[in-house]
Amino acid sequence: MFVVVILVLLLAGCSDNKAAPVNRQAQAAPVYVSKAVLKRVPIEIETVGNVEAYSTVTVKAQVGGELTIVDFQEGADIRKGDRLFVIDPRPYEAQVVQAEATLAKDKAQLQAAQANLARDMAQEEFARSQARRYSELSLQGVLAKDSAEQADSQAKAAVEAIRADRAAIESMQANIAADQAALDRAKLQLEYCTIRSPIDGRTGHLMVKQGNVIKANDVDLVTINQLHPIYGTFTVPETNFPLIKTHMAAGDIVVEAELQGQNGVDKGKLSFVENTVDSATGTIRLKALFDNAGTRLWPGQFVRVTIRMNAAGDSIIVPTTAVQTSQDGKFVYVVKPDMTVEARPVVPGRTIERDVVIEKGLRDGESVVTSGQLRLVPGSRVDIKSDLPPATS
Repeated sequence: MFVVVILVLLLAGCSDNKAAPVNRQAQAAPVYVSKAVLKRVPIEIETVGNVEAYSTVTVKAQVGGELTIVDFQEGADIRKGDRLFVIDPRPYEAQVVQAEATLAKDKAQLQAAQANLARDMAQEEFARSQARRYSELSLQGVLAKDSAEQADSQAKAAVEAIRADRAAIESMQANIAADQAALDRAKLQLEYCTIRSPIDGRTGHLMVKQGNVIKANDVDLVTINQLHPIYGTFTVPETNFPLIKTHMAAGDIVVEAELQGQNGVDKGKLSFVENTVDSATGTIRLKALFDNAGTRLWPGQFVRVTIRMNAAGDSIIVPTTAVQTSQDGKFVYVVKPDMTVEARPVVPGRTIERDVVIEKGLRDGESVVTSGQLRLVPGSRVDIKSDLPPATS
């Protein structure tokens, strides 16, 4: 009797163990799904770059002297032509006055030399006519030959005096040209005493304080960065260059720059492609130009760069949460008409916000599981939920 009871209990236990899988198999797993959509998507290349000032000017003094005025605040926005520094102009004003006096003196000497030339030319004309008369009288025997020869010598001396006067005038004219050059140089040095901004931009740290004595081209006074517009500099693999070059020929390429930890992006246009590929890294350097109207971008910052080109051909798009990873690669759970799932291998491409391009493995309109995959194995029956899936971090 005891043996019979044991056998009955064993048979009951075996019966329970066989029934459990049947119940589990019959129970549908709750999942959320999405349709694979065929649509045109933009071609995007993502990389990391850094911000670079459109123009950078390091200000130095071109003349020496005491720095008497600093006419800006550190970190201030300035306009082209704004006064930045003044170097004591008094020594250079004195040089201008001296150069003007020297020029005036040489001009007066030139006028005197020109007057001498006019006088000597009149005397030469008289001596030449007198020498002709004396020569005629000497030939007629009326006048002694010595008197004719003396008159001829005086005429020749007058000619030499004119030549000397003209040489003196040329010398004076050369002196005046040199004086004018010296005056222009003195005025230029006086102009250099006032240093103005050559560009629109923002000033940096002031290197030399007011009251210091500086030398010409000795130290940097301040650095100015032009922030409007501004460059974003980045590199892309050389394999992407043919695609970029093709789209540049077709029109402008939009480039977006996103700062880490900040909302919003700055949009610009690709403006520069380096003329050589870096053989060490296999990348090519590019620049994009941004208006930077809100001054969000700052020289030296690192930014996430997205190069957006014209839309590519039709592509299959699914949410990124649909793509799973196994030992054999990437796959998605496809919901079949009988409400069971199939593990379909796929080849994912680039990611566009929360979607991913499936280059191979899916067709337009197929339903893929986007949430609840942990409960699934190939062949599992599913219960599609219509409400929104819970947010994932």
